[in-house]
Amino acid sequence: MGPPKRQKKGIDKGSCIEGDCQSGQGTKTFADGNKYQGEFKKGFRDGHGTFTWADGAKYEGEWKKGRKDGQGNYTDVDGDKYQGEFKKDFRDGHGTFTFANGNKYVGEWKKGLKDGQGAVTFANGNKYVGEWKKGHQDGQGNYTSADGDKYQGEWKKGLKDGQGTATYANGDKYVGEWKKGRRDGQGTLTYADGAKYKGEWKKGFKDGQGTMTFANGMKCEFEFKKDELLLENLENLRCK
Repeated sequence: MGPPKRQKKGIDKGSCIEGDCQSGQGTKTFADGNKYQGEFKKGFRDGHGTFTWADGAKYEGEWKKGRKDGQGNYTDVDGDKYQGEFKKDFRDGHGTFTFANGNKYVGEWKKGLKDGQGAVTFANGNKYVGEWKKGHQDGQGNYTSADGDKYQGEWKKGLKDGQGTATYANGDKYVGEWKKGRRDGQGTLTYADGAKYKGEWKKGFKDGQGTMTFANGMKCEFEFKKDELLLENLENLRCK
């Protein structure tokens, strides 16, 4: 969503075809096919007005010194829609963005990007509620997938990263560290049947030293490499 082109001094080139395009109500058309109808002040779009692009995109709302500023509604040519606050042509403040594909974001914006608290609901039923930074999930957030998997914890640049808890639809549960979207660091995976692994993880795999507690209560210390037991260490296996 690009802002209407402006001269260096901020006053549009174009033809005033109706009304007062200096300080009042007027209609101005542009060589590229764009059109503005609404309030002007000192030659700027200022107040309430509607800007229609030649390709069919449309903005209706508040303006200040030639820029979208305040409450407004924008509809893109591909069907995306935004309703909310603008500042200096950017989505900025609180607003709702509905995507043509069915996804929907409701929350805070800064300089055109999701930033602050917000919730996105995906067309497939997945949902994220939490913190955003520069357009990405970043900070504390909760993610629920349509198939029943849930994650609650820290995010960084759109990926699970830091401390978090994942509860899976099959009854398994992981509590521990994450890095770049995968289990990584220290963590505990409790299986639906009652068995439990507590130890080291790397890139989503059990990797390093860990303790396996079986459903019957037996507890053994193992060493893993990419989820595989290191068989050469079985002779030193310790169970109790």
